[in-house]
Amino acid sequence: MNFQTITRFFATVFLLITIVLGTQAQTVKELETQRKLALKKLEITNKILNETKKSQKSSLNKLTIINKNINERKTLIKNIGSEIGKLDSQMLQLEQERNLLENQLIILKKNYVKLVREAHNNRSMYSRIMFVLSAETFDQSLRRLRYMQEYTNYRKQQVRSIQKVTTDIKMKNDSLNDNKTTKVEVVTQKQNETQKLTKDEQKEKILLTDLKKKEGKLRADLKIQQKKANDLNNKIERIIAEEIRKADAKRQAEQKQKQEEHRVRLAAENKRKAEEAKRIIEENKRIAEQNQRINEQNKRIAEENKRIEKENKAKSAAKQVAKAAPIPLVVPKEVPVITSAPAEDEKEVSTSQSVSAMTKEENLISGDFQRNAGRLPWPTSNGFIRGHFGVQPHPVLKFVTTNNKGIYIQTPSGSNARAVFDGVVSQVFYIQGNNGVIVQHGNYRTVYANLTQIYVKAGDHISSKQSIGKIYTDNENDNKTELYFQVWNGKSILNPESWISR
Repeated sequence: MNFQTITRFFATVFLLITIVLGTQAQTVKELETQRKLALKKLEITNKILNETKKSQKSSLNKLTIINKNINERKTLIKNIGSEIGKLDSQMLQLEQERNLLENQLIILKKNYVKLVREAHNNRSMYSRIMFVLSAETFDQSLRRLRYMQEYTNYRKQQVRSIQKVTTDIKMKNDSLNDNKTTKVEVVTQKQNETQKLTKDEQKEKILLTDLKKKEGKLRADLKIQQKKANDLNNKIERIIAEEIRKADAKRQAEQKQKQEEHRVRLAAENKRKAEEAKRIIEENKRIAEQNQRINEQNKRIAEENKRIEKENKAKSAAKQVAKAAPIPLVVPKEVPVITSAPAEDEKEVSTSQSVSAMTKEENLISGDFQRNAGRLPWPTSNGFIRGHFGVQPHPVLKFVTTNNKGIYIQTPSGSNARAVFDGVVSQVFYIQGNNGVIVQHGNYRTVYANLTQIYVKAGDHISSKQSIGKIYTDNENDNKTELYFQVWNGKSILNPESWISR
């Protein structure tokens, strides 16, 4: 195997390893980003948990937060494990690549030594000149001269190749050292998080045991909370149903008004045309009477002419009396009669038709909202979902479930609720110390409840991520700060988790 073949072989292997390493490096970077995101989520849940430490009593709120902490920490540990595996794989690839480069460097140095020896043997200027001049032909002399130039250039190229490979080896060593340092940090972090996970699981076990002893109180509290939730859901449902009813009634009234205006216009047009027809008939009658008078006059003139003709019968050149042409009788044109029945597309909307038809603008807004399903921003800047949509098991009581009509997002105290999409505030309501806001997005609506301060009013046009109110903090329940969020399509309630980004 000659030197050029070996060089091409190493270059191909180097290219393949570079591609593999590029893919792995990207994966490691993604895992690092996920690890930082998981740490940020843990930071938020720890902040919420610290707010509950003012009260030392066991509570469902503490249990929920600790459960969330445990789940987030398990995700973080799993992510760190994947990152360590990727780092090990990348370090192995780096070592293999470094070894290939070192082997390539050895071969380059060996070949360079040969070149140096040959150059040393032919270092005499006299030998070079004799090598050129000893050629049999002039063309052969030129080829020998060109060979000597290319040989010199090739030797310089070998020096540059050796320098480049040496630099690449240094870079790979640096990358390998960086990965080793990162691995040590990540392994240490994994050990710390595993210890924290063990402590959290112990806390969860103690809390769960303590809460199970208070089953009676938990059932009583759940009954009260369920009644409040039902009252709130019924209130929201009535408000939305009333909004839809008013909107439908308004559309029907506008439709009827348009139809009535159309009937009035038709009646006025028919009256005008009837009067025009009557005027034409009277005009024709007047013309007919005038023609009759002319005919009678012509008749008298004819009789008079006959008499004069008899008198002047002897005269050969009697003057001819010109007969006047009668005025032609104008026949009235047929007058079309316009009925008062409205056009087919102007008929009154039947009661069987849907009363929730939307205007063109509303359809456009609804389409935009619908196309953003799964990508809408969260209604809070941070936090976690404490209560999911639909039927959910109780965290302590066995065989007990709750049916959530929305989601409960727990967040640090002082947080604001924010709109998830552009829209119009259709309602601001209040029920049992619970303020709420309904925002309309065409045929869709979003509901934000459990607010203590509201920054908007009905009729306001708001934009995505705009703050609409401050979330209530319950000082009597471990400073619990929780937003109740719903999504509606007409009168149908939807799962908000299918609409917000994950």
